[in-house]
Amino acid sequence: MTAATADSEKNQAIGEGPIELGLGSSHGDVPGVLHPTAGDHLRRSLSARQVQMIAIGGTIGTGLFLGTGKALATGGPASLLICYAIVGAMVFVTMLSLGEMAAYVPVAGSFCTFAARYVDDALGFALTWNYWFNDVVSTAADLVALQLLMQYWTYDFPWYALGLIVWALVVLANVVHVRAYGELEYWLCLLKVATIVVFIIVGVAVNCGGNTAHEYIGSKYWYLPGAPFAGGIGGFASVFVTASFAYGGTESIAITAGETRNPALQLPRVVSNVFFRILIFYILSILLIGLNVPYNYPDLDSKTMQTSPFTLAFEMAGTKVAGSFMNTVVMTSAISAANHALFAGTRLLYTLSVNNHAPKVFGQLTRYQIPLVSVITTSVLSGLLFGSSFIGAGQLWTWLRNIVGVSNQLSWISIGVASLRFRAGVQAQGREHLLPFRNWTHPYGPIVVVSLGVVIVLVQGWTCFSPIFSPVDFVSFYIELPIFALMFIAWKLVKRTKLVGALDMDLVTDVYTKDDMSPEENGWKARARSAGTWLCF
Repeated sequence: MTAATADSEKNQAIGEGPIELGLGSSHGDVPGVLHPTAGDHLRRSLSARQVQMIAIGGTIGTGLFLGTGKALATGGPASLLICYAIVGAMVFVTMLSLGEMAAYVPVAGSFCTFAARYVDDALGFALTWNYWFNDVVSTAADLVALQLLMQYWTYDFPWYALGLIVWALVVLANVVHVRAYGELEYWLCLLKVATIVVFIIVGVAVNCGGNTAHEYIGSKYWYLPGAPFAGGIGGFASVFVTASFAYGGTESIAITAGETRNPALQLPRVVSNVFFRILIFYILSILLIGLNVPYNYPDLDSKTMQTSPFTLAFEMAGTKVAGSFMNTVVMTSAISAANHALFAGTRLLYTLSVNNHAPKVFGQLTRYQIPLVSVITTSVLSGLLFGSSFIGAGQLWTWLRNIVGVSNQLSWISIGVASLRFRAGVQAQGREHLLPFRNWTHPYGPIVVVSLGVVIVLVQGWTCFSPIFSPVDFVSFYIELPIFALMFIAWKLVKRTKLVGALDMDLVTDVYTKDDMSPEENGWKARARSAGTWLCF
């Protein structure tokens, strides 16, 4: 039996399609590399600057801009800061774990493929379908958010019109070429990042006395009656789902690995920068919101931009056009988030087809290597879900936020489990020296993420039990859990899958190693280009 035949049989055993071999055909940016491939057929056209910007900008959306007001009112400033810090730390460790695997096996399925290859095919099946549905819901949630944002100016605009226009725009960007998606996402993300930077500067000035009252605020709002932990343990726990929704999508940057140039070099850089970007764009923003806005501000938990903490900071600085400015920015952030979610969802549906978890028709590619059927299916379903917003945009957005938040947490837990199994397999097969990037928190980091994630998933729905039981909120908090478990058990029973042993793991297919990296240029021009890439230029 030849090596290629052995690899093919091994790949089919874990549920993949047949492997294709070819010199330089699989790793188009590294000529002459010979590796078997199964899911590496998408076009690698995303540049380093696009990937860097998507890594941070793709996570900034309606969760941060629209969700923080309600979270502050429900949990208070201390709960807001602590929960965002805890979830941010979980996301950073998750990204280190994911970066280690994605740099080695940069495929569009990313952590969903890793769950199948390194843990159990049933986990990969359940996780991929779960995260695909997550992206469908996320796309719809962002379209619903546009409806809420339009109400800042007028209630006469048809509720469906703006959502349909944006829906058509993002579908077009995802159908034409992956570069179209990357370029649209780059400029929308750049606007969001610039706005956050401006907000931080204005927030510091407002706190230090540059406000309409011309007084130093400091931390006085932390000493209001009921603060800093408003709502007790229930309020504290409820902030976790808002934080998870706000951070959601950070892990999906690895899904772009299947279409990123020189992924073994670029992905570790993206992952290494996540910590500083979480600290700057999330933690600092949340800190300033808690310092400058009292948790009992009238109607703070309203889902309109009139009471968004970001808008309030600009209004406190005396800027008359603050509301319209922030409303416009948040609308672009919703468009960006919808674009990113649709992209991720289509690639996961494509992965389901490649891994024999969905009909083969979803794996068909256009001549530009776009999974067209997957794009159409995902976009149509998200559009239909958006259509249900006639029941009430604000309430629907809250339910969708809860569902997406829990789905994100299940994904982070699964990534932690896959990371532990992946490293066990790499060590058992003696391939550690080939890893382009290593997770320096292993094994304690993934263990903490899994343990903490399980606790958060179980307790974050506290508010649906107290003071009175809310069946609808209960469903939005916990419906993902039985569905995920049912899909895992059903696939395991039908296909009789087993836990993948360390020596049986496929650590050959779709692999990029240190030897596959494109050589880096030296000199001041190369350093300047590297700095520009870090700054996303």
